[in-house]
Amino acid sequence: MDKKQIILASSSPRRIKMLKDNGIDPVIISPDIDENIPEGLDLRQSVMFLALKKALYAEKLFLETNNNLDKSNSIIIAADTIVYCDKIIGKPETKEEAFEILSFLRNKSHWVATGVAILKAGSNVRRAFYELTEVFFKDYKDEDIIEYINTSEPYDKAGGYAIQGAWGKYVDHIKGSLDNVIGFPWSKIEEELKKI
Repeated sequence: MDKKQIILASSSPRRIKMLKDNGIDPVIISPDIDENIPEGLDLRQSVMFLALKKALYAEKLFLETNNNLDKSNSIIIAADTIVYCDKIIGKPETKEEAFEILSFLRNKSHWVATGVAILKAGSNVRRAFYELTEVFFKDYKDEDIIEYINTSEPYDKAGGYAIQGAWGKYVDHIKGSLDNVIGFPWSKIEEELKKI
């Protein structure tokens, strides 16, 4: 089997690192898409919709560029992660939003859903799936939140935290995939890549 060129439709340092840790040096295309979700989609459908939208956008950009990569053997991977606890919880942009989110999630469980789309560039070969993980937070103090939101860590992450970072100590336990909470369910992605 020919070696596939992996195109990652994301600039997420965590997703890039996970691929590199698994021996893949991806080409990065950062999709600039409208992330509004159509009404009527549930959590699972929402993350798969956004992942597929990112993948299709990245495929279009990739196929239009005039470069030396083998476009016939290129695979595009896109992912989108949403945190849900009675409502969709986005990425905080301010300290106030980060404080509000982490206060809301205190001493509760919430769901982390990641949708993944994998496309073979220039073909109709497409796979989309989602992974769900339940995350249980401990009880923590307002001072703990304030200390955390004074770092840069919460601001580019769904739910306002990085389980693999400083906030991990406030996670009681999870049910499901840790990689999914990080935003890239590698075991399932690897399994799907073998099928393409």
